[in-house]
Amino acid sequence: MELTLRTVHDSDLPVFFRQMNDPEAVRMAAFTPKDPADRDAFDAHWKRALASDAVHRTILVDGDVVGSTAVYGEPGEREVTYWIDRAYWGRGIATAALAALVAEVPERPLYARAAADNAASRRVLEKCGFRVTAHARGFANARGEEIDEVVLVLEG
Repeated sequence: MELTLRTVHDSDLPVFFRQMNDPEAVRMAAFTPKDPADRDAFDAHWKRALASDAVHRTILVDGDVVGSTAVYGEPGEREVTYWIDRAYWGRGIATAALAALVAEVPERPLYARAAADNAASRRVLEKCGFRVTAHARGFANARGEEIDEVVLVLEG
């Protein structure tokens, strides 16, 4: 398996849109757009995102688009995010992609948030050196309610 990160191409966006409309993946991620099926909102989000100073990468495995990852936000408060097509879960792809991203972006600290019950995402983050620093509650659009979340940080 060959994993690479590259800049996001416009042709990646329909793949991301499909991936981000998988009901099981949306529920697991929890903190998603209010209506993941709203293509206009999706397109507007990506237009803003790609025009920002965030670092957005497409995740490729053996040349296939399997997800995305990014570092975004204000300096000193930047967060990481990633999304992997559910067909590729459990293969170490999220961990490898996030490790490659944080190696590319030397800025520290970097933060991450995950639903407290999303053990797989927490494992990915911890394998990449993130440590839980806080517990919080936030409204999860995908679940329609406030849920527990963990806040993690990657230092120096």
